[in-house]
Formats: sequence, C-alpha cells, structure tokens
Amino acid sequence: KPVLEKEFNWTETDYAYIIMAFTAAYAIGLISFGWLIDKWGTKLGYSISITVWSVAGMLHAVVRSVFGFSLARVGLALGEAGNFPAAMKAVSEWFPKKERALATGIFNSGTSIGVVLALLVTPWILTNYGWHEVFWITGSFGFIWLIFWLFFYDIPAKQKRLTVQEYKYITEGQDEENADEQKIAVKWKKLFTFKQTWAFIVGKGLIDPIFWFFLFWLPSYFASTFSLDLTKPSVELMIVYGATTVGSIGGGFFSSWLIKRGMPVLKARKGALLLFALLEISIILAQFATNVWMAVALISVAVAVHQAWATNVFTMASDMFPKEVVSSVVGIGGMAGAVGGILFPILVGVLLDKYKAIGNLEAGYNILFTVCGFTYLFALTIIHLLTRKNQHVNLNQLR
Repeated sequence: KPVLEKEFNWTETDYAYIIMAFTAAYAIGLISFGWLIDKWGTKLGYSISITVWSVAGMLHAVVRSVFGFSLARVGLALGEAGNFPAAMKAVSEWFPKKERALATGIFNSGTSIGVVLALLVTPWILTNYGWHEVFWITGSFGFIWLIFWLFFYDIPAKQKRLTVQEYKYITEGQDEENADEQKIAVKWKKLFTFKQTWAFIVGKGLIDPIFWFFLFWLPSYFASTFSLDLTKPSVELMIVYGATTVGSIGGGFFSSWLIKRGMPVLKARKGALLLFALLEISIILAQFATNVWMAVALISVAVAVHQAWATNVFTMASDMFPKEVVSSVVGIGGMAGAVGGILFPILVGVLLDKYKAIGNLEAGYNILFTVCGFTYLFALTIIHLLTRKNQHVNLNQLR
C-alpha cells in the first residue's frame, strides 16, 4: 500500500474504494462458486477458481491507474472466491464430524502462512526488481499448486489410494444419509428458509469485515503509528500474521477436543465461540500500547482469536448441513461477509481520513479496535438464538 499509493497517488478513501471493488466481486464470486462447486464437484470447481485467481493476480502488473488496479482486484476476487466453498466441501467429504474443526483449522492456517511468506518474499522482490514483478511472480504460484491438486485429489468414493478401512472410518463419522456421493439439485430459495443458514450468514457477515480490516490496514497502522518501514521484511507483522496460524489450528483443536470428550457437536462449537468472543475484547487495549511490541502482542492475540472463531464458524456449516450443499451455504455466508467487507471500509476510510486531517490518525484506529472487540459477542448472541434447537438439515428437506 505505501508503495502503490505513491505510484498511483491515491488517498485513504481511494484505497477504501479499491477494497470495496474487491469485496463486491468477492461477494458475487462466492455465491456463484458455491453453487458451481456443488454442481460440478470439488475437483473441477477448485481448479477453475485457482486458474482465474492466479491469472488475475499476474495481471495486476500491467495496470497504470486506480481504476485499472480496481479491475485487477475484481478479477482476483472472482477467482479467490472459490477457495473457501471448495475447501469446506472437501473437508466435509473427507473428514468425520469430530475431526472437521481441526482439519478446517489446518487448511485455514494456510491463509496466515501465505501472508507471512508474502511479508518475506514481497519486500525482497520489491527491492531487487519492482512492484510489477511482485504480481508476476506471486500470481504464478497458484499454477504450481494446481498441478498437485489435479494429480492427488478426488472424493473418497473415487480415490484409489484410500483403503477400505479408511473409507469406512470417514463415512461412519459422517451423517448416515451422506455415506454415498449422491448429487441433488440445490434449491437456493429453500436454503434461506432455514435458521441454520441465517446463523452462518450472521457469523460471516458481522465478523469477516473485521479480518479484512486486519489484513488490509494493519501494515498501514504500524507504518503510521510506529514508523515501520514496509519496504523491508517486517518481523513485527510476521509475528502478528503468524499468530493467526496458531489461532486457526488451536481453535479447531479446542472444539474437536470438546466433542471427543462427549459434548454435543453444536454445543462444543458455540462454547468455543463464546470463549473466543470474550478473549477478542482484549483488542481494545491496543489504544494504550506505548511501543510497537506491546501493540504486536495485543494485536497478535486478537487476530489469533479471530481465526479460532472463523475456524469454528466455518465448521458449523458442515455440522448443520449435508455435504451436498455445504459449498452453497459457505458461498452464501461468504457473500454476507463480503457485503460487510464492502460497507466497513467506507467507515474505515472516512474515519481515518478525518483523523489524519487533524493529525491524530491513531485515534481513528483506536475507535475501530473498540468496535472490532465487541462485535464477536454480539454475533454469537444472534447465532445462539437461531440455533437453540440444534437441528441438522437433512437431504429430504432440500429436495
């Protein structure tokens, strides 16, 4: 951001509009890929997603204006949108319920690992080559992953590397009606009639914008508040984003552990969400940080807890719905999160521009941290009210 805002002469509000363009396209892509992946299958759907994602990432290198950069972000968002619907469907296909949260936490930690690697790779490419090469090189990485995906992945019923015992273990830990790989026509209108769908929508719609804020504005926060040089590898940011890996895996492990100890599945998920919502309030203490390492510690806890929360919300989709429609539900919830991601940057951009104008940008960030801290408890309250009866949607209800 600091490099490109000089290149294109954009303001904080311009940057907010760029993020809005990305998240608007992401919302459209999520609901589209959610439907396509349930219709075409995980292997083909994910392959298309990664191809579009990687090509669009590389095309950032050819833009010459704010408008062009926004268009590149739109293409990137459309491709990237297939990631979580496909990944969650794959988890629902391959794991029994008691292991899904941990599996989700492990794959979700890849998001964090990627950011940490970017903090190492991007400054090096930027220093030795230029910002154009940053996009050419990082965008091409997706094609390496695609080769392995096409070679190794298939659903359990078609996977030749799977033993009879392994297949039995997977399917016995899933819902009995989902033991075979049958396909159904997803009735979108019907999905919106279930409280479970709306619980997932709330969990994503209110909380995803906060992670977008952490992802897009934290580097700028550290640069403006603590004079961090973002043209060099940043240990501070690597620690912050590295903490999200711990949160993803730890959050998944915690609710899986509760289930293995005999707690009902949905109760274990909501118990984990309550703990993480209470811990997230600690982010409001960031406004009292007097040095960069105190801020790193507080924000690291906050982003780790966020990922722990996100892991369990994602897993709730596969808990409450049959795997045949998990991708669609994740797409719908993801779209809600993206819509929130469109609206929240407007507040962020306007607020930060206002406080920057009066020479007190830190105060703007402090207000945002306070809002972020209390949103999780609010979201959990709504989720709990919508899922009190603990009902699982079955295939017959969707026909």
